[in-house]
Amino acid sequence: MKIISIINQKGGVGKTTTVINLASALSQLGKKILIIDLDPQGNATTGLGISNMESSEQTIYGILNGAKEISDVIRKTKFQNLDLITSNVDLSGIEVETAGDNDRAFILSIKLSAYLNDSSASYDYVLIDCPPSLSLLTVMALVASNSLLVPLQTEFFALEGLTQLMKTIERIKIRLNPKLNIQGILLTMYDRRNKLSSQVESEARNYFKNKVYQTVIPRNVRLSEAPSHGVPVLVYDKNCPGSKSYYNFTNEFINQENKIGSAA
Repeated sequence: MKIISIINQKGGVGKTTTVINLASALSQLGKKILIIDLDPQGNATTGLGISNMESSEQTIYGILNGAKEISDVIRKTKFQNLDLITSNVDLSGIEVETAGDNDRAFILSIKLSAYLNDSSASYDYVLIDCPPSLSLLTVMALVASNSLLVPLQTEFFALEGLTQLMKTIERIKIRLNPKLNIQGILLTMYDRRNKLSSQVESEARNYFKNKVYQTVIPRNVRLSEAPSHGVPVLVYDKNCPGSKSYYNFTNEFINQENKIGSAA
């Protein structure tokens, strides 16, 4: 069982799209997946066809404020092997509400550990959809995770933002979670007609080497449409370029996991 945060402090880079579709592809391969929506916007929640207007105590907010345990709020989705802990806008208040708690960065980690150490919890992967900021919620996710997956938009300023993120990750490793590592960087919103996309790709591969996945996710209308229907693009249109790319990425992800497993 592995906990992976999908993270980038920039918004609109394909974090939630990656969470939903990686989870969907893995679940289709028979892997048991739990998504934790840690973004107050609740896009992973609505993207899987569940309302983000429900009682706050039945969401990740209820877990972080101590009202509920993880087992109380896990929701089944309409997709086999894929469960979800929902989120809504009330989550944005957690930073103020926990201001007096010196150990607040560890709340999610402690709750997850307690749940996952229970014999009834049987997930292959927990995927955490982080908010688009380097806030307390993101720190909580980094402390709770084994590794990080970073979607990187192939546009101007993308690498600049990534440098800031890397500094934050290093600080978290030194102070709070020494086992944290970067699983990989996924290039998103790639436009082959645009010279800038290939320039950003080249720079990313030169700097981060084999941390950058070979698969790139293209700009694709069907990818943008799928969330409004409450389904992953792999279900909405499994033959579109976006779906094919996410299937390829998932195969690459699984091969990477197998190599890590055999090396261990």
